[in-house]
Amino acid sequence: MNAIRTVFASLLLSLLVMGGAAASDKVNINTADAETLARVLTNVGQSKAEQIVAHRAANGPFKSADELATVKGIGLATVERNRDRIEVGSAQRRASAAAASGASSGAAGQKR
Repeated sequence: MNAIRTVFASLLLSLLVMGGAAASDKVNINTADAETLARVLTNVGQSKAEQIVAHRAANGPFKSADELATVKGIGLATVERNRDRIEVGSAQRRASAAAASGASSGAAGQKR
């Protein structure tokens, strides 16, 4: 009986730790695929996630988390519920910034 209780307590503790890790996941709404959006965002299933991806493809990257509310089926309540999980940024902007940084350091080396 004690062994069963120990196994049950270990299992329960493992689930709690895993649940905490899942809650701390973040997702970049400008680069994530529908599967990732559905997995990380609360109250966003596969269908809504696909609408987010389609909206992004048709209208360009989101500038803020609040813009998610312009997607059909996503309201401000859903945005607020997920605000701590949402990251906004685009891979293109990051790549441009890195390229600009590399170009400026390369130019500095040529002035010698």
